[in-house]
Amino acid sequence: MSNLKNIFATVLTYAAPSSNYRGESEENRTVLQKITKQGAEYTVISPESMRNALREVLEAKGVPCNRRRLHNEEQLAVEFKSFPDASKYADDFLFGFMVADKDAIKKNAKLPAKRDSVLRMNLALATTPYRFDATFHQSPLSATEDKNGTPPFKNASTSALIHREIAHTAYQFPFALAGADCSKNIAWSKALLASIAELSNVAGGHARSYFEMSPKSVVARVSTKLVAGFDTYGFNDKGEFAELTRLEAADDLPPSEFYIGGELARTMEPSRRKALEARGAKFFDNAQTLIVALGDAAWG
Repeated sequence: MSNLKNIFATVLTYAAPSSNYRGESEENRTVLQKITKQGAEYTVISPESMRNALREVLEAKGVPCNRRRLHNEEQLAVEFKSFPDASKYADDFLFGFMVADKDAIKKNAKLPAKRDSVLRMNLALATTPYRFDATFHQSPLSATEDKNGTPPFKNASTSALIHREIAHTAYQFPFALAGADCSKNIAWSKALLASIAELSNVAGGHARSYFEMSPKSVVARVSTKLVAGFDTYGFNDKGEFAELTRLEAADDLPPSEFYIGGELARTMEPSRRKALEARGAKFFDNAQTLIVALGDAAWG
């Protein structure tokens, strides 16, 4: 298995209005979570929320998963089918786990109580700064009454004005997969890549916000190297990836290890694309097709 390679990729989503990944509300204001970059605030989406969505995509594809979110509980809650087992469940294999219940650990002494994640991800970062945009919505007053003057159900005694922060932006997020880890179950690892290509329903607000995390453009490297070697947050707000110029240098990044897909491939100047293809770079007009193809390129 020593010929198996590692995958490093950066995914750029399409831009759309988004109120995903909210923090604690301030009175009736729903606040987006943000970080500061070069003096400006940018909205972010956590890798944990993307990993949870990937579990749901994998399960929808018929891949065996142990953990699932319960959406009808009063607080954040999950349910496990059984004690974590990386040989039995794809999500335990791909995302890792840590069991805190000492009694459960004793009862399942033959199984490990913790495991590192095969999938490495970082925050999804907005490509444009947050501009303090917000929308206002009014919840209706529950005023219906029956013949006795009593409402059969009253959700609230008053109407409320809901203040929601919102951003119009694309997001970019990097991920990495090591061939040595994925070799233990290549089928599940390839299913994970297919799920990343169809990532959706990330970070809540699904009933009110339809925001896909599937790729508009992708830059990926398949290599025996242990690090990506390029800026994994290299997309700008125009969808350009400046570090691709390094593929044109004689002694910098090797073009034969790079995969370029989606809009970035479709809109590249034909002569430049042809020159990079001649040096071994692979281009895919469809970004989803590229992500799926990475599995075969890295692991056969």
